[in-house]
Amino acid sequence: MIDVDGREVRVSSPDKVVFPQPGLTKLDVVKYYLSVAPGALRGAGGRPMVLKRFVKGIDQEAFFQKRVPENHPDFIDTATLHYARGTSAEEAVIRDAAGLAWVINLGCLDLNPHPVRAEDLDHPDELRVDLDPMPGVDWSQIVDVAMVAREVLDDCGLVGWPKTSGSRGLHILVRIAPQWDFRDVRLAAETLAREVENRAPGLATARWWKEERGESVFVDFNQNAKDRTVASAYSIRPLPDARVSTPLDWDEVRVRRPEEFTVLTVPQRFAETGDPHEGIDDAVGSLEALLALAKELGPAGPPPPEAPRGGGGSGRRASTMPLIEIARTRTKPEALDALEQWSAQHPEVAAMLHPADTLVDGMRGSSSLWYRVRINLQHVPEDSRPAQGELLADYDPPHGPSTHR
Repeated sequence: MIDVDGREVRVSSPDKVVFPQPGLTKLDVVKYYLSVAPGALRGAGGRPMVLKRFVKGIDQEAFFQKRVPENHPDFIDTATLHYARGTSAEEAVIRDAAGLAWVINLGCLDLNPHPVRAEDLDHPDELRVDLDPMPGVDWSQIVDVAMVAREVLDDCGLVGWPKTSGSRGLHILVRIAPQWDFRDVRLAAETLAREVENRAPGLATARWWKEERGESVFVDFNQNAKDRTVASAYSIRPLPDARVSTPLDWDEVRVRRPEEFTVLTVPQRFAETGDPHEGIDDAVGSLEALLALAKELGPAGPPPPEAPRGGGGSGRRASTMPLIEIARTRTKPEALDALEQWSAQHPEVAAMLHPADTLVDGMRGSSSLWYRVRINLQHVPEDSRPAQGELLADYDPPHGPSTHR
């Protein structure tokens, strides 16, 4: 039991090693979050969240738990969310450091809040710009795209607050007045993405279909769809070095690197310099300019597909690219093993592929992830392209339908 501001919170298996490489235990992870609690709560506090639980360690896939455990303590609030598929879930809402420690004890590493406050579940107060680099894209290109996104936001009277994603990408958070529904917020995000692509052709893309993006930075507007969540500020990501999704000042974006920010380094940074996002809640903007730009740009083309019902079909349109699927796996290491096996079987073809031609997609099911591996043969001469063959691994995900993460 640990005391958190006068509340007792139980930490089970405190000596369990969560991150073997830096030697961090479960209690170390809890203490990390308490050391950055004001910043973590600024990002996730007061918002319903999906619990992403790594109960078997970072080497195993997490499972997603929407419903708050029935035996939650009285200092955990809840909010009932209604999802697009007609389901609903009473989700956890944390409001203080004790709630933060309680969530982490459940096996959560990163925090995944919705972009709404518990008091108003229908009107987001946050627009999320997710800059997702394709394979072969380096940090300098991500930064260039981030600066263009900042320029577009400035032109629309909005303030962007950057943070590392904790992986390879960058997030820009934008506080907005809770006056628009999810459909309008997603349209605004898509319009932003299209305008960034217009201003930075070749560097950025708003194309939904992954095989059409090339070596660019995808401005992932669909993170603003109703059912989506992203890792919030100060979240630990399940990488061997215990990397942290870290808020930055704009003048740091070009000179700092994601790998600098870990559980071992961020607490000292937070203690010495504070939270670069401290003023985010005072910078509330309007979507009117982006929505006006949406009308000016016109329709963007066909929307992303809905997940297939009842497990039938793939939920994807027929691609214009020469794609073959080589594996479906339960875990990412298995997916990478299948890719390596396929490359060994087709060495001459593999040598012709560009980095963005290997597509390893995380597919989100109802409670977990699985992985799909495809090869885009666009850079391989037609007479040298291998035909679609039997899958090297054919994992059948539970609960049927899945959508791209």
